[in-house]
Amino acid sequence: QICLSLVKLLFYLAHSPLGSIVLLDFQPRQFVMVDGNLKVTDMDDASTEELSCKEDNDCTLDFPTKSFPLKCSVVGKCKGINEKKNLFNAYRYFFTYLLPHSAPPALRPLLSDILNATGDLRYGINETLRAFEKVLHLYKSGLYLQKRPLLLKDYISLKGFRTVEGEDYKCWPSYSHLGCLLSIHSAEEAAAICNSQSQCQSFIVTQQRTWTGRPLASFQSSWTDLIPDTNAVVYIKRSASSGERL
Repeated sequence: QICLSLVKLLFYLAHSPLGSIVLLDFQPRQFVMVDGNLKVTDMDDASTEELSCKEDNDCTLDFPTKSFPLKCSVVGKCKGINEKKNLFNAYRYFFTYLLPHSAPPALRPLLSDILNATGDLRYGINETLRAFEKVLHLYKSGLYLQKRPLLLKDYISLKGFRTVEGEDYKCWPSYSHLGCLLSIHSAEEAAAICNSQSQCQSFIVTQQRTWTGRPLASFQSSWTDLIPDTNAVVYIKRSASSGERL
């Protein structure tokens, strides 16, 4: 969410009515999340000026660990230097820390492609935004889910119940520090996640939604202490409930 919002912001800056705007003091502390959108808190160090040049050799974009040769345009300006400077700063301050983590395994290669392409400045802001929107579409639609055996049949579902909240086993990337709370596309995906975790014996699909509209599911190591909850469904492994009376 943070990276996509940042890319949308940089897309606007690259195509603003004032021209391509560069953020000269590009630091994480200069941004804040407001209602799920990333915003710049200080525009004092923003500029529409692009570096003047006479030849291509005048247009090297330098960073502490990398340098990029750019082209000198016919009007004597380093072509796209503001856009590329913003994009590489987004890569080194945000993408490298956020993109490799927390995505479903099937989407990680796509995010790695974005990471590598922006890190080498092979993508401009237009291509980067399209790549992010593709990943978001796959994520929201569930199209990233690979065909696999149906596992939900191995679970007993109880509508209108949930387990008592409490500290349980933890997983990454959990929405709760007390246990394992993950976003899912469907109960079938939740069953696959539960099967992949040795501690998991049950999971609860709640009415809570993430920013993409995906429901949250709580994965737990037991299924005892059920209490009524009209907005929840608890799924219990048949193997865990065998010999027990529901």
